[in-house]
Amino acid sequence: MKRVVVIGAGAAGTMAAIFAASSGAETRLLERTNDGGRKILISGGGRCNILPAVVHESRFVTDSSPHTLRKMLRSWPLSEQIAFFKDEAGIPLMEEGESAKLFPQSERARDVRDRLLALARARGVVIETGALVTGLVPAGNGWQIERRGGSSLQADAVVVATGGLSFPGTGSDGLGLRIVKTLGHTINRTYPALTPLTTTVRRKPGTTGGAPFAALLGISLPVTLTARAGTLESTSTGGFLFTHHGYSGPAVLDVSHVAVRSRAEMDAPARLVVRWTSLNDKDWESAFGSRGSRTVLNAVAAQLPRRLADALIEFAGIDLCRTLSQLTRDERLRLIDILVRTELPWSGDEGYGKAEVTGGGVCLSEIDPKTMESKIHRGLFLCGEMLDAFGPIGGYNFLWAWATGRAAGLGASRT
Repeated sequence: MKRVVVIGAGAAGTMAAIFAASSGAETRLLERTNDGGRKILISGGGRCNILPAVVHESRFVTDSSPHTLRKMLRSWPLSEQIAFFKDEAGIPLMEEGESAKLFPQSERARDVRDRLLALARARGVVIETGALVTGLVPAGNGWQIERRGGSSLQADAVVVATGGLSFPGTGSDGLGLRIVKTLGHTINRTYPALTPLTTTVRRKPGTTGGAPFAALLGISLPVTLTARAGTLESTSTGGFLFTHHGYSGPAVLDVSHVAVRSRAEMDAPARLVVRWTSLNDKDWESAFGSRGSRTVLNAVAAQLPRRLADALIEFAGIDLCRTLSQLTRDERLRLIDILVRTELPWSGDEGYGKAEVTGGGVCLSEIDPKTMESKIHRGLFLCGEMLDAFGPIGGYNFLWAWATGRAAGLGASRT
């Protein structure tokens, strides 16, 4: 019987353990924390956006081969993943409105974590918590796994699913990346992805002056946001939120990797351009076409939260009390340009502490896309967030974890 050790009881690791054991391998799952699956617990605001309802492969980001990424994704199609959660894990799913997101019907992330770990145990997986792996050593036809404060383990195959660098409090601090780097794997530059953006501009409550968006804390709305820097570009339509520190929400998180990388890798920061509504230039021209006594503020506030409408009109240098009929052509065009193409000021990001995933990671060309086995070391399998790929908000990164974890578990059991 094959002996498989899986390192990391997160989404990818737990799935790897389930499928390794289901294929007949003697499987041990090592987890450094005292429970495991902590990222599952905090995902989706504690509800766990377990999968997307539809998949657009082009929305994944990698510096490796997109073709290899697609092969890995397609190893376990969405329809089969949904069937697994329903029929094998006992986690029926529901789609949330028009968001194209799937959640457990219980809307409890803990149910997802607990049922997956229970399924692993039911399939024969031995789960060991509080086990910090410090090194991997090739040993004959297998592997020696070194543990802090414990004896080493021997295995025919090892699956490393230790995550990246995001949310280090959950147990993912990059240790797995460092270990596989010492084994010869190429680690493409890592960076925080799906993280809020910040601005250093502040305005104290009750004061005037300052940045045009400094007093909009708490306002949220759907927008279309584009980030551009050099050859990098990303556009997302979704929720946008003004925070204490800057901007957040799905649209911001989805394009944040361009902003983050521009600061680390380029001479100039990314340009963030936001379209505040679904209206384009011609639509706003029509909206402002009335020449009556309606004020500019009322016309804009019909489409936007009033405080935001107020700020944008002030930003355009137009008196809030002006009527539409009093606007000059230049004023009207200037306001429309701001409503359709506001360039947002920003200064930084909230880093790995708030990043939902890690960008970069192990180069995909060094991994067999069918089995997730290392092309450098036989019997070494890598999966999940530590690989150079991530998707947008909406269950995409769990989809990646489930698919690559399953492939790694099956591959390890057949080594």
